Amino acid sequence: MKSDKGTLISRLNRIEGQIRGIKNMIENDKYCVDVLVQVAAAKSALNSLGAVLLESHIQGCVKDAIDSGKGEEIINELVGVIKKYVK
Repeated sequence: MKSDKGTLISRLNRIEGQIRGIKNMIENDKYCVDVLVQVAAAKSALNSLGAVLLESHIQGCVKDAIDSGKGEEIINELVGVIKKYVK
């Protein structure tokens, strides 16, 4: 993986904290709009993490597979992953 593992873990830790914060907000009956804003922020953070991972996969695994003659197989896999990712 070309992405820095430590950076990814830091992002995941922040997202985990956001999720705990959302749970806390719900437990404490916070205003729904405020909770929704935090849900949107967490979704955005997950999407951003996914984009970094996808880019790393393309620049690493996909490129290597194409270079080694396994392009069609890896591209089919990539298409499947992208379809799942954009749902």
